[in-house]
Amino acid sequence: MVKYRSDMKIICIGLNYKKHAMEMGRPVPEEPVVFLKPDSSIIKNNKPFFLPGFSSLMQYEIEVVLKISKLGKGISAKFAHRYFDEITVGIDITARDLQNRQSAAGMPWEISKCFDGAAPIGRFIPVSRVKDPGNIDFRLEINDKVVQKSNTSDMIFGFNEIIAYVSKFFTLKTGDLIFTGTPSGVGPLKKNDNLVAYLENEPLLDFMIK
Repeated sequence: MVKYRSDMKIICIGLNYKKHAMEMGRPVPEEPVVFLKPDSSIIKNNKPFFLPGFSSLMQYEIEVVLKISKLGKGISAKFAHRYFDEITVGIDITARDLQNRQSAAGMPWEISKCFDGAAPIGRFIPVSRVKDPGNIDFRLEINDKVVQKSNTSDMIFGFNEIIAYVSKFFTLKTGDLIFTGTPSGVGPLKKNDNLVAYLENEPLLDFMIK
């Protein structure tokens, strides 16, 4: 069973696909948009996500997730590939109604993305199994229907750029996770939905909404 540090960081990159930025009505960012989730956001081992009572509009966002493999600070982009050795897919579950309300008020929106269970993650595989990290197909199916599909080549900021940028501000530690952004196609979650997330054609995450 995979173990996680109690002090691990979950670093998330927002608006990292142009079409997603467009669907959200946001400008394409000139540098990575960064926010953090607490370790209590993680759901692992395909356990279900229970819809909370504080939101009426929970939405899915599939993302490719990197696991940091060694300590690093101020990492150069050209060496960033040395700092992650495992990869998977995860879901950035978002309370969109709360996010919209907080954003309209000019307030922080952690309550919309950082609540308990807001980061289901799949089974990690070695990066060595991926031919080209910059060219990975991934997709999310809900109830056997494809709802999001993209390729890491569509990212505004690639894996190495993300690691270089965030390591300016945070010391990266072994086991830290980086959610690298979602493509377009985000949408609502409802009770009894079955979410299956794929990296290439390998299902790495399969869980229910309760």
